[in-house]
Amino acid sequence: MREIKVPGKLFVAGEYAVLEPGYPAIVVAVDRFITAQVARSEQQTLSLPQLGLLNVACRFERGQVILEETDARLDFIKNTIAVVHQYLGERSIETKPFSLTVTSELDDADSGRKYGLGSSAAVVVAVVSSILTLYRDRLPVSKTLIFKLAAIAHYQTQGSGSCADVAASTYGGWLHYTAFKASWLKEKLMEQRDISQLVEEAWPYLQIEQLEAPKELVLAVGWTGSSAKTASLIKKIAPLKNQNSNSYGAFLRKSRDAVSTMVEGFKHNDMELVMASLSANRSALLALSRETGGAIETIHLEKLIEIANRYGAGKSSGAGGGDCGIAFTSTDKLERLHKAWQDAGIVPLDILPATKYN
Repeated sequence: MREIKVPGKLFVAGEYAVLEPGYPAIVVAVDRFITAQVARSEQQTLSLPQLGLLNVACRFERGQVILEETDARLDFIKNTIAVVHQYLGERSIETKPFSLTVTSELDDADSGRKYGLGSSAAVVVAVVSSILTLYRDRLPVSKTLIFKLAAIAHYQTQGSGSCADVAASTYGGWLHYTAFKASWLKEKLMEQRDISQLVEEAWPYLQIEQLEAPKELVLAVGWTGSSAKTASLIKKIAPLKNQNSNSYGAFLRKSRDAVSTMVEGFKHNDMELVMASLSANRSALLALSRETGGAIETIHLEKLIEIANRYGAGKSSGAGGGDCGIAFTSTDKLERLHKAWQDAGIVPLDILPATKYN
């Protein structure tokens, strides 16, 4: 039995803009994990005990993965297994049956409510990593390989997204991330190109740079108590983008400038610059929200940020509209920030950056 632990993620800066080729974001892996346990087995099976799915039989027919359970919640895993097995086949590696069990601690343990920590991306990375561990004696496995296979599987299943969450779950820590050109990947996949060739190519615009946070910086995370509806928020922004409006272009520039400034703050250990850039990115998102009626900041997120600004700087994380907000603060102010959040009905989460994991 081999066990792989993969972290969830939180967006720090650059949301929405990162969906455009060449526009950067900062994302951080967090110490809530997806765990995958894999072992050689006589029969190929898949188990997700938290979903009540145990020993689901899995087989291959004409390059397709067939599961005995037709459950939409298995789509990400099903497609990921197919991508990895296609890759192994192209590398002339004979695959053998395995049992795979996947468990999660990304959501609330009691209620099952989602915090917005990127569970689907983390699951995909965990499945890719766990299967590849079975063939390490015959195959060099790198973070780049894991990321690209996971990104292909995630994109094939979801059909959109920046895959910044996939990068965070793959590399860990703080990342300065620029997404690949999604239309390029879609075109390559439609051409039915060999996956082994695709992962060897340079992906247009893709950049992944690991960062070190300023030494005094403390990341605080608060949960609003409601889940975000990411897809519906993105749909509201699509018309603005399609019109090539000046306001959308202005948002992209402001987001890029805020992220670039934050990167400089990280590299120069400059807390003030990092906090100022977090606030600048929030302002860009608020302007976008006003233009589209997307309600990126709910009443609870607005309150979370208002309190965070007393002790440092705060903003929404990810698509907004619910889920978590974040704050940059210092150790001496963290307890007071948590107390103020609690008094306002915001739930402080015991979450830290995941800089090291197996």
